[in-house]
Amino acid sequence: MDKAYEADNAPDAGFARTFARTVWQVMEPVHAVTYFAPESREANREVGLRGFWMGYFAARAAPLGAVAAGVVEAAFYNFHPAMVRRAIPDAWGFAAPEAVLKARTEAATAALRRVAPSAAEAAAELLPLLGRVVGAADGAGRPLFAANRGVAAPEDPVGALWQATTALREHRGDGHVALLAAEGLDGCEVHVLFAASEGGAPTATLRENRGWTEDDWRAAADRLAGRGLLGADGALTAEGRALRAHIEGRTDALAVRPYRDALSAAEADRVVAVLGPLAGEVLASGTIPFPNPMGLPARRP
Repeated sequence: MDKAYEADNAPDAGFARTFARTVWQVMEPVHAVTYFAPESREANREVGLRGFWMGYFAARAAPLGAVAAGVVEAAFYNFHPAMVRRAIPDAWGFAAPEAVLKARTEAATAALRRVAPSAAEAAAELLPLLGRVVGAADGAGRPLFAANRGVAAPEDPVGALWQATTALREHRGDGHVALLAAEGLDGCEVHVLFAASEGGAPTATLRENRGWTEDDWRAAADRLAGRGLLGADGALTAEGRALRAHIEGRTDALAVRPYRDALSAAEADRVVAVLGPLAGEVLASGTIPFPNPMGLPARRP
């Protein structure tokens, strides 16, 4: 195995973590068409789901089956419980998870083909590589990843590429959630910390898109200040910055493992090289808004 993919505490682990962050930045736009593309919004409406947020929660949770609201709250982590409960479990009365899965895949595939002309060519090269990464990833403690890995790959290679990127972004996200929970941070507190960080999303974007009220936000800030993570001015303290750096670093270290185990360094570099232009096409289309609650940083197409 190439030294770039040694254990997390190896001298060159920083390189592996940089790779994990880079591959997320070029993979997330490919996945995220499912939230923002008009094809996806229309598909959710046509299958029977009511409103953007019911479509969001049902489509993202559909690989888990017709689960209760509490399961979605736990897996998605950073949404206000009341926001989840306005959509789940009612969504399953309008459309079965199997129908939602079919609709989301077909819509994401159509959106990618429209906004990213290179998607089909990229899929031909990426699918064998990403398939190995998905197969090498550990599903333990990662419900959204494990559920997405269990979804049958679409026959359309562009759809199969979208499904692979979706599984891997959920793998990263599940690991991130585990780390946040281990640090005793609740769903609102994580957003307050992120908004206070350099490069964090605006407070209004996070609060409005995750269902937290101004009172919720102030209470979370007070709790963080009580832990010494926020100062009186609302900025991160040295301890707060250290905690954020620890969580992000560990998230990257955990996310890189299946790439390290499945690919050579040259193959991993090729994944980034092929995904980069594809992500650029998605971004250039204006499909993904900036700023956004996913925390995806703006970058040049």
